Amino acid sequence: MRSEAGALLVLGGTGFIGGAVVRELLRPGSGGAPPPELRVLARRPLPDWMTSAGARRIPADLTDPDGLRGVCEGVGTVLHLASYVGRDPALCTAVNDLGTRAVAREADAAGARVLYVSTASVYGGGPHRGVTEEQLVPAPVSAASASRLRAEETVLTRGGVVLRPHLVHGPGDKWFVPLLYRLLRKVPVWPEAGGSRSSLVAVRDLARVVAALSRSDWAADRGTVYHVNHPRPVTLRAMVTQVCRGLDVPLPGSDLPRAAHRELAARVLPGLSAHQHALLTEDHWYESSRIWRRLGIEPGPGFAAGLVAGLPWYRRHVAGLHLV
Repeated sequence: MRSEAGALLVLGGTGFIGGAVVRELLRPGSGGAPPPELRVLARRPLPDWMTSAGARRIPADLTDPDGLRGVCEGVGTVLHLASYVGRDPALCTAVNDLGTRAVAREADAAGARVLYVSTASVYGGGPHRGVTEEQLVPAPVSAASASRLRAEETVLTRGGVVLRPHLVHGPGDKWFVPLLYRLLRKVPVWPEAGGSRSSLVAVRDLARVVAALSRSDWAADRGTVYHVNHPRPVTLRAMVTQVCRGLDVPLPGSDLPRAAHRELAARVLPGLSAHQHALLTEDHWYESSRIWRRLGIEPGPGFAAGLVAGLPWYRRHVAGLHLV
């Protein structure tokens, strides 16, 4: 018997996506109804804005399965937004794979349902053009993505829901727009005229989806995967134009074939992986309209408006980047 009316437990609630989801969950519901009881699993104290709004910290760590015992007691829905995305294979396994298994066991014991925010990177290398959730077989190329795919499998086999966004932007983003900024500063050249297209989603819009699902009936969603992006893909040229305008970077003045652009980028940005370069310069866009229809909500205005909302964050963040 599922206790869906119980508390919400958020994993990763102090991170980039998780923080946006917690903000969304703490907003009053329709008709001014108070938000549900909200618990946030975290190793460290929660920020004041969370606790003052009523969130309660559950001290635990995904790398310590024994310490997770009982964390789902009284919980109806687990929102799993915690992922390790670095390059340490041991941490990928400990956090994304084994940590998810441990949480899933606790959710099973409590009769709680689980939603997991994964990534379209589980599909591996592109190009990907307008594919639906059923048209691609995952083939991850990194330890992080492979372990997140295993986390997906854990959740799906238990009747949970998995969300796969692609590139997420907004306040708190330390990867997508900052990486594009570094690339523009070090390699001010268009790769093949900037014609590649990508699926993007503002972190606030992704949070709206998670919050809406947390309030909805999942009877027809058990074991379902959804792409969560704005339905309209964005060209690299449009992305770069907006980023250059917002962060005071000159537009590229020349053009190279993608392979030559990759070779140049590898010389001046050795930390940029071939997969990261491909994500920015090859087609990676996914049919993403199904989730918006399912929830009956609008997907938001798109990248340009979302970038404007995040500019104060991005300006502070890139000011501290070392571009050597």
